[in-house]
Amino acid sequence: MPIRETDSQKIWQRRTGRESLSHWAMWLVGLMIFAYCWQQISQATTWFFVWDAPRIANDIWTRATPPKWDYIAQLGEPIWDTLNIATLGTIIALFLAVPIAFFAARNTTPSALFVRPIALLIIVSTRSINSLIWALLLIAIIGPGVFAGVIAIAIRSIGFCAKLLYEAIEEIDEVQVEAMTATGASRWQVMAYGIVPQIMPAFAGIAVFRWDINIRESTVLGLVGAGGIGLQLSASLNVLAWPQVSLILLVILAAVVISEWVSAKVRGAII
Repeated sequence: MPIRETDSQKIWQRRTGRESLSHWAMWLVGLMIFAYCWQQISQATTWFFVWDAPRIANDIWTRATPPKWDYIAQLGEPIWDTLNIATLGTIIALFLAVPIAFFAARNTTPSALFVRPIALLIIVSTRSINSLIWALLLIAIIGPGVFAGVIAIAIRSIGFCAKLLYEAIEEIDEVQVEAMTATGASRWQVMAYGIVPQIMPAFAGIAVFRWDINIRESTVLGLVGAGGIGLQLSASLNVLAWPQVSLILLVILAAVVISEWVSAKVRGAII
């Protein structure tokens, strides 16, 4: 650390004068950027609605309570569709993510120059677009319904699963692979008996974790017409049926809590 000498006494300083000036200059620039952004947001905001928000929220709460409990009989099929969207989408994604992960991993890719960049491009492109956007595109192509939701969840999940899986493949113990290779094992035998057993715990954890995430995402796909309980939520919101909305939100909360509990139990058993 820099020091300054005065009368044979050394005084410790955290920063030199130049470093302190640079430090405060960065703070000043950050405050100026924040002030500019806040000004732009303020100009585009209707503050009357912001100040009136507590009254509106209280009015909606009054209308939404108590929930319309007899409406729960009509939510059985939609919540089942939501679970199917999440589950089938996750299974499809895992089937597609496994080969992509092997193509993307440095130690298993057939070609680091051609195949690996394509696999990484697929991983990045599928992860960068939200499932709602995929659902909107698929609804325009194949029409509304549960099938569009399943495909949207699957596409969105491919990149997530493949990324975590190829990282697990790159972290395997190479000693086992080298030992099998030295005994004359083929490439497929090495993969089946030397690599796959090492990544199976990670694969199971990724699958359960992604399924848990997909439960949450599939609950809102119905807002754009991709089936599930979100479709009932959208219909209730359109007619301002707030008691039905509150009940649907409670059902969604229960489904998410149960999926989180199942996910935690399964991952705990695996680990």
